[in-house]
Amino acid sequence: MSRWRIVSNIAKVWMLILLCSSVAYAITFGLFGFIPQPGDFIRYILSETLAFLIFGLTVFLIGRTKNSKRSDVLNTMTDALRQIAKGNFRVKLNAQKLTEQNHPFGKIFDSINHMAEELNRMEQMRQEFISNVSHEIQSPLTSIRGFANALQNDQLSPEARWRYLKIIEKESTRLSKLSENLLKLTSLESANHPFDPKPYRLDKQLRQVILSLEPQWEEKSMEMDISLDELRIVADEDLMNQLWVNLISNSIKFTPEGGCIKIQLRQKGKFAEVILADTGIGIAEEDQAHIFDRFYKADKSRNRSVGGSGLGLAIVKKIIDMHGGKIEVESRLGEGTKMIVTIPCGYEI
Repeated sequence: MSRWRIVSNIAKVWMLILLCSSVAYAITFGLFGFIPQPGDFIRYILSETLAFLIFGLTVFLIGRTKNSKRSDVLNTMTDALRQIAKGNFRVKLNAQKLTEQNHPFGKIFDSINHMAEELNRMEQMRQEFISNVSHEIQSPLTSIRGFANALQNDQLSPEARWRYLKIIEKESTRLSKLSENLLKLTSLESANHPFDPKPYRLDKQLRQVILSLEPQWEEKSMEMDISLDELRIVADEDLMNQLWVNLISNSIKFTPEGGCIKIQLRQKGKFAEVILADTGIGIAEEDQAHIFDRFYKADKSRNRSVGGSGLGLAIVKKIIDMHGGKIEVESRLGEGTKMIVTIPCGYEI
C-alpha cells in the first residue's frame, strides 16, 4: 500500500471519529434539554460513550456492506469459473467497473475473461480441426468403399479391375500421407519435439532434395534452373529437409507440364535466403494470407485433382518459425508463385 493511500485512510478515520463525536454531542445536548443536566464530567462521559457506540455501529455497517459487495463479487467469480469448467467459454465478466474503482478483484476478472477467450478460441480451433480431418478422411474412404464394392462384380473386365485397384491404392496412399502429416504437425507443435541444430551445408542439402524429387519433375518435362551459393548454416537438418521437400514438391505439383522452377540460394548478412519461383497456376491475392493455415486449399477444384491434405505448408511454416525465420509469398493467378524463405545462419559471420 502506498504512503498516500495510508495517509488517506487515516484521514478518513479521523473524519469519521469527528463526525460521530459531533452527532453524539448533538444527541446529548438535545437529550438534556428535556431532563435535568448532570455535571459536566458525567455529560462528557455520556457524550464520548455515545460517540464510541455510534462509531462502532458505523464501522460495523460499513464493513457489512463491503463484505456483502465482496461476497457478491466472489459469487459472480465462482459462478463464472463454474460455467467455464462446464465448457461454456463465452463467459464475460464486467471487469471495467471494478478496474475503474481500483477493486482488488478487477485484475482477476480481467484474467478470467482472457482465459475464457483463449479457451473459446482453442475450442473453435479444435472443432474446425475435427471437421477438416473428418472431411479429408471421408473422401478417400468413400472412393475406396465404392471401388471395393465394384470389384465384387464378376462381370468386370480385367482392365477395369486393374484401374479400380490403382484408384484404391492411390486413395490408400493419400490416407497414409494425411495420417503422417497430422502426426508430424502435432509433434512439431508439442513442446517435446526434438530440435537439434547442427552446422551443415545448406547448398548440398538442397541439391540432394532436388535430385530425390527428379522423377516427379522429369515426369512433367519440367526445367529446373538452380543457382546455389556455397553456404553453411546451423539448423536441424532433418526438419529443414522436410521443409524443402514440402516446398519443392508443392511447386512441382502446381506447375503444368513443360513449366520451369527456379531455385536460388544466397547469403544476406547473417541470413540464408532461398528463393523458389515457379511458372505454376499461381495463388489469388485473397488466399495468400491463409495458405499456411491447416487444411487451407487456395483452389479447391484443382487441389482435389492433384491431391494433397492441406497440411504441407502448415508444416513448412512451423519449421521456419522454430528456426526463427520467415517466409514471404509473391504470386499472381496464371503467372506462377515465388516463395522467399529467410533463415538465420545461426553463427557469427
